[in-house]
Amino acid sequence: MIPRVAIAILNWNGEQLLRHYLPIVIANSQHPDAEIVVVDNHSTDASIALLKDEFPSVRIVALDENYGFAGGYNKALFQLENEFVVLLNSDVAPREGWLQPLIDVMDSDSSIAVCAPKILDDKNRTLFEYAGAAGGYIDYLGYPYCRGRVMDTIEADNGQYDDDADALWVSGAAFMVRRNDYLGCGGLDEDFFAHMEEIDLCWRLRNAGKRIVACGQSSVYHLGGATLNTMNPHKTFLNFRNNLAMIVKNYNLKIWPLVILFRLILDGVAGMRYVFMGQFSFCWAIVRAHFAFYANMNATLKKRKACRQRIVEKDLLPEIGRFSLIFRYYIQRKRLFSELD
Repeated sequence: MIPRVAIAILNWNGEQLLRHYLPIVIANSQHPDAEIVVVDNHSTDASIALLKDEFPSVRIVALDENYGFAGGYNKALFQLENEFVVLLNSDVAPREGWLQPLIDVMDSDSSIAVCAPKILDDKNRTLFEYAGAAGGYIDYLGYPYCRGRVMDTIEADNGQYDDDADALWVSGAAFMVRRNDYLGCGGLDEDFFAHMEEIDLCWRLRNAGKRIVACGQSSVYHLGGATLNTMNPHKTFLNFRNNLAMIVKNYNLKIWPLVILFRLILDGVAGMRYVFMGQFSFCWAIVRAHFAFYANMNATLKKRKACRQRIVEKDLLPEIGRFSLIFRYYIQRKRLFSELD
C-alpha cells in the first residue's frame, strides 16, 4: 500500500548534508502513513553509496542528470504516487511532531493545495529564517515579504505566528503539496532553474482558486544558503530574473506592464546601490537579469496566456499587499509584518 505522504528530499552532491540532517528527518518523521524519499539529481559524490549503506529504509529516486530544483522535483513527482508530497531541502531539520499538523491542515479543506511549517534559522534557532519564515506575501510591485521577515529585518519567534494563516506563497525549503494539484498546474517552472519557483507555483495555484496555508503548529530549522550562498551574484541574477517572470505570468490585472516599468526603475536603483557599495558584480547581475527577462519575454507571455485560463479572481488576490514594500520599509521605516497594513 502506498503511504499517503512522501517526504521528498532533493539532493545534489550533498553527502555531508545528508549525513548530518537525514538522521534528524528520520527520527522526527516517524509516521505510519509516510515514507522518506531522496531524489538524487545525478550526484557525483558518494551520496548514493551513503544512502544504500547507512539509510536502507530511505527510498532512492535516481535521476539521469542534474535538472535543478524545479526540474528535479518535477521528474520526481511524476514518479511518486503519494497523495501528499513534502518538498524538503537537504539542509532542513524538522522538529519532533512536525508532520501531523501539516496532514491535519490538508485534510481540513480539499481546496488547500499547499501548507508549510514555520521556517526557523538553524544557525540561530530563536529567529525565523529569511526565505519563508511563517508564510509569504508580495506587495503590488511583486516584492516578497513574510510573516516574520520584512526585507532584511528578521523577527524572533515568540509564538506570534503560531496560528494557521492563508498566504500567497511558502518557502521551498519545506512545504507539503497535494500531488494532483502540483501536477495539474504544471509543477515548478523549470525555466527558473532555482529561486522564486515556489512563489510562482503557489501564485499559480492561488489564481486557480486553491489555498496556500502557513501552519503555525509545525516548525523546522533551515540552514539556508547550502546551494547558493546569499552573497552570490548568480543568486542575485536568478532572483531578479525569476521575480520579473513570475509577475508577467501571474499578475491578474492588466496593469502588469506598468508594474514591470516601475520595477525597471527600482531595480536600477538597487543596482546603483551595489555600485556605491563597490559590489559591481551584483549590479551586473541585475543588468543581466533584466536582459535575460526581456530576451525571454515571448515565452513568458505564452505562459501567461496559459495561466490566465485558470485565473478566477477579478481583483488582486487578498494576499497581495496594496502598498509599496520599498516605501513602507525605507521611507516609513516599518520593519515588522504587523506594521505593514
